[in-house]
Amino acid sequence: MKRGFGRIQLVALFVGFSGLGGGCGYNSLQGLDEDVKASWSEVENQYQRRADLIPNLVSVVKGYAKHERETLEAVVRARAQATQTKIDVSGLSNAQAFSKFQEAQGALSSALARLMVVVERYPELKANENFRDLQVQLEGTENRITVARKRYIDTVAAYNKEVRYFPTNLTARYLLDMKTRESFQAEAAAKSVPKVEF
Repeated sequence: MKRGFGRIQLVALFVGFSGLGGGCGYNSLQGLDEDVKASWSEVENQYQRRADLIPNLVSVVKGYAKHERETLEAVVRARAQATQTKIDVSGLSNAQAFSKFQEAQGALSSALARLMVVVERYPELKANENFRDLQVQLEGTENRITVARKRYIDTVAAYNKEVRYFPTNLTARYLLDMKTRESFQAEAAAKSVPKVEF
């Protein structure tokens, strides 16, 4: 006398699947994915802000430090490389692309640091109001980059945990095809202990 599911069995089945659906993490995974995208956009925004400041900085320095052509050209080349090396949000799971992006930004940071060392030789440049304003803006931007990277690192950590923890890992892997995302690593120069000589 079995004629299929009765009303009570259908309701029980629906309630059971609803309970499983709530525990599968679908919504939390989607929310974390959006958080990662938003925090990555802020990282890119701050890097772009830095890239936008550099032409003005180079122009001001060029007027005073004509003999430092090689340093200025290195900054311009590093900026060009950094602005050409983009990583799409969908590529945040690609370790090689992420590493290339981070390397380009690190090269620009290095070139800017060398430029600031060169500037120390030119007291009249350091006294220039335009230069001082640009230097303050650049320092502020570097701080913003640090904050944006920290937020991204924290957001990616939360996302990666959800993608890897059970039972949400099943939803991430089989239903949404989500993979862990790459995060920033300490640059090679930051990993080595500086050599101090007296």
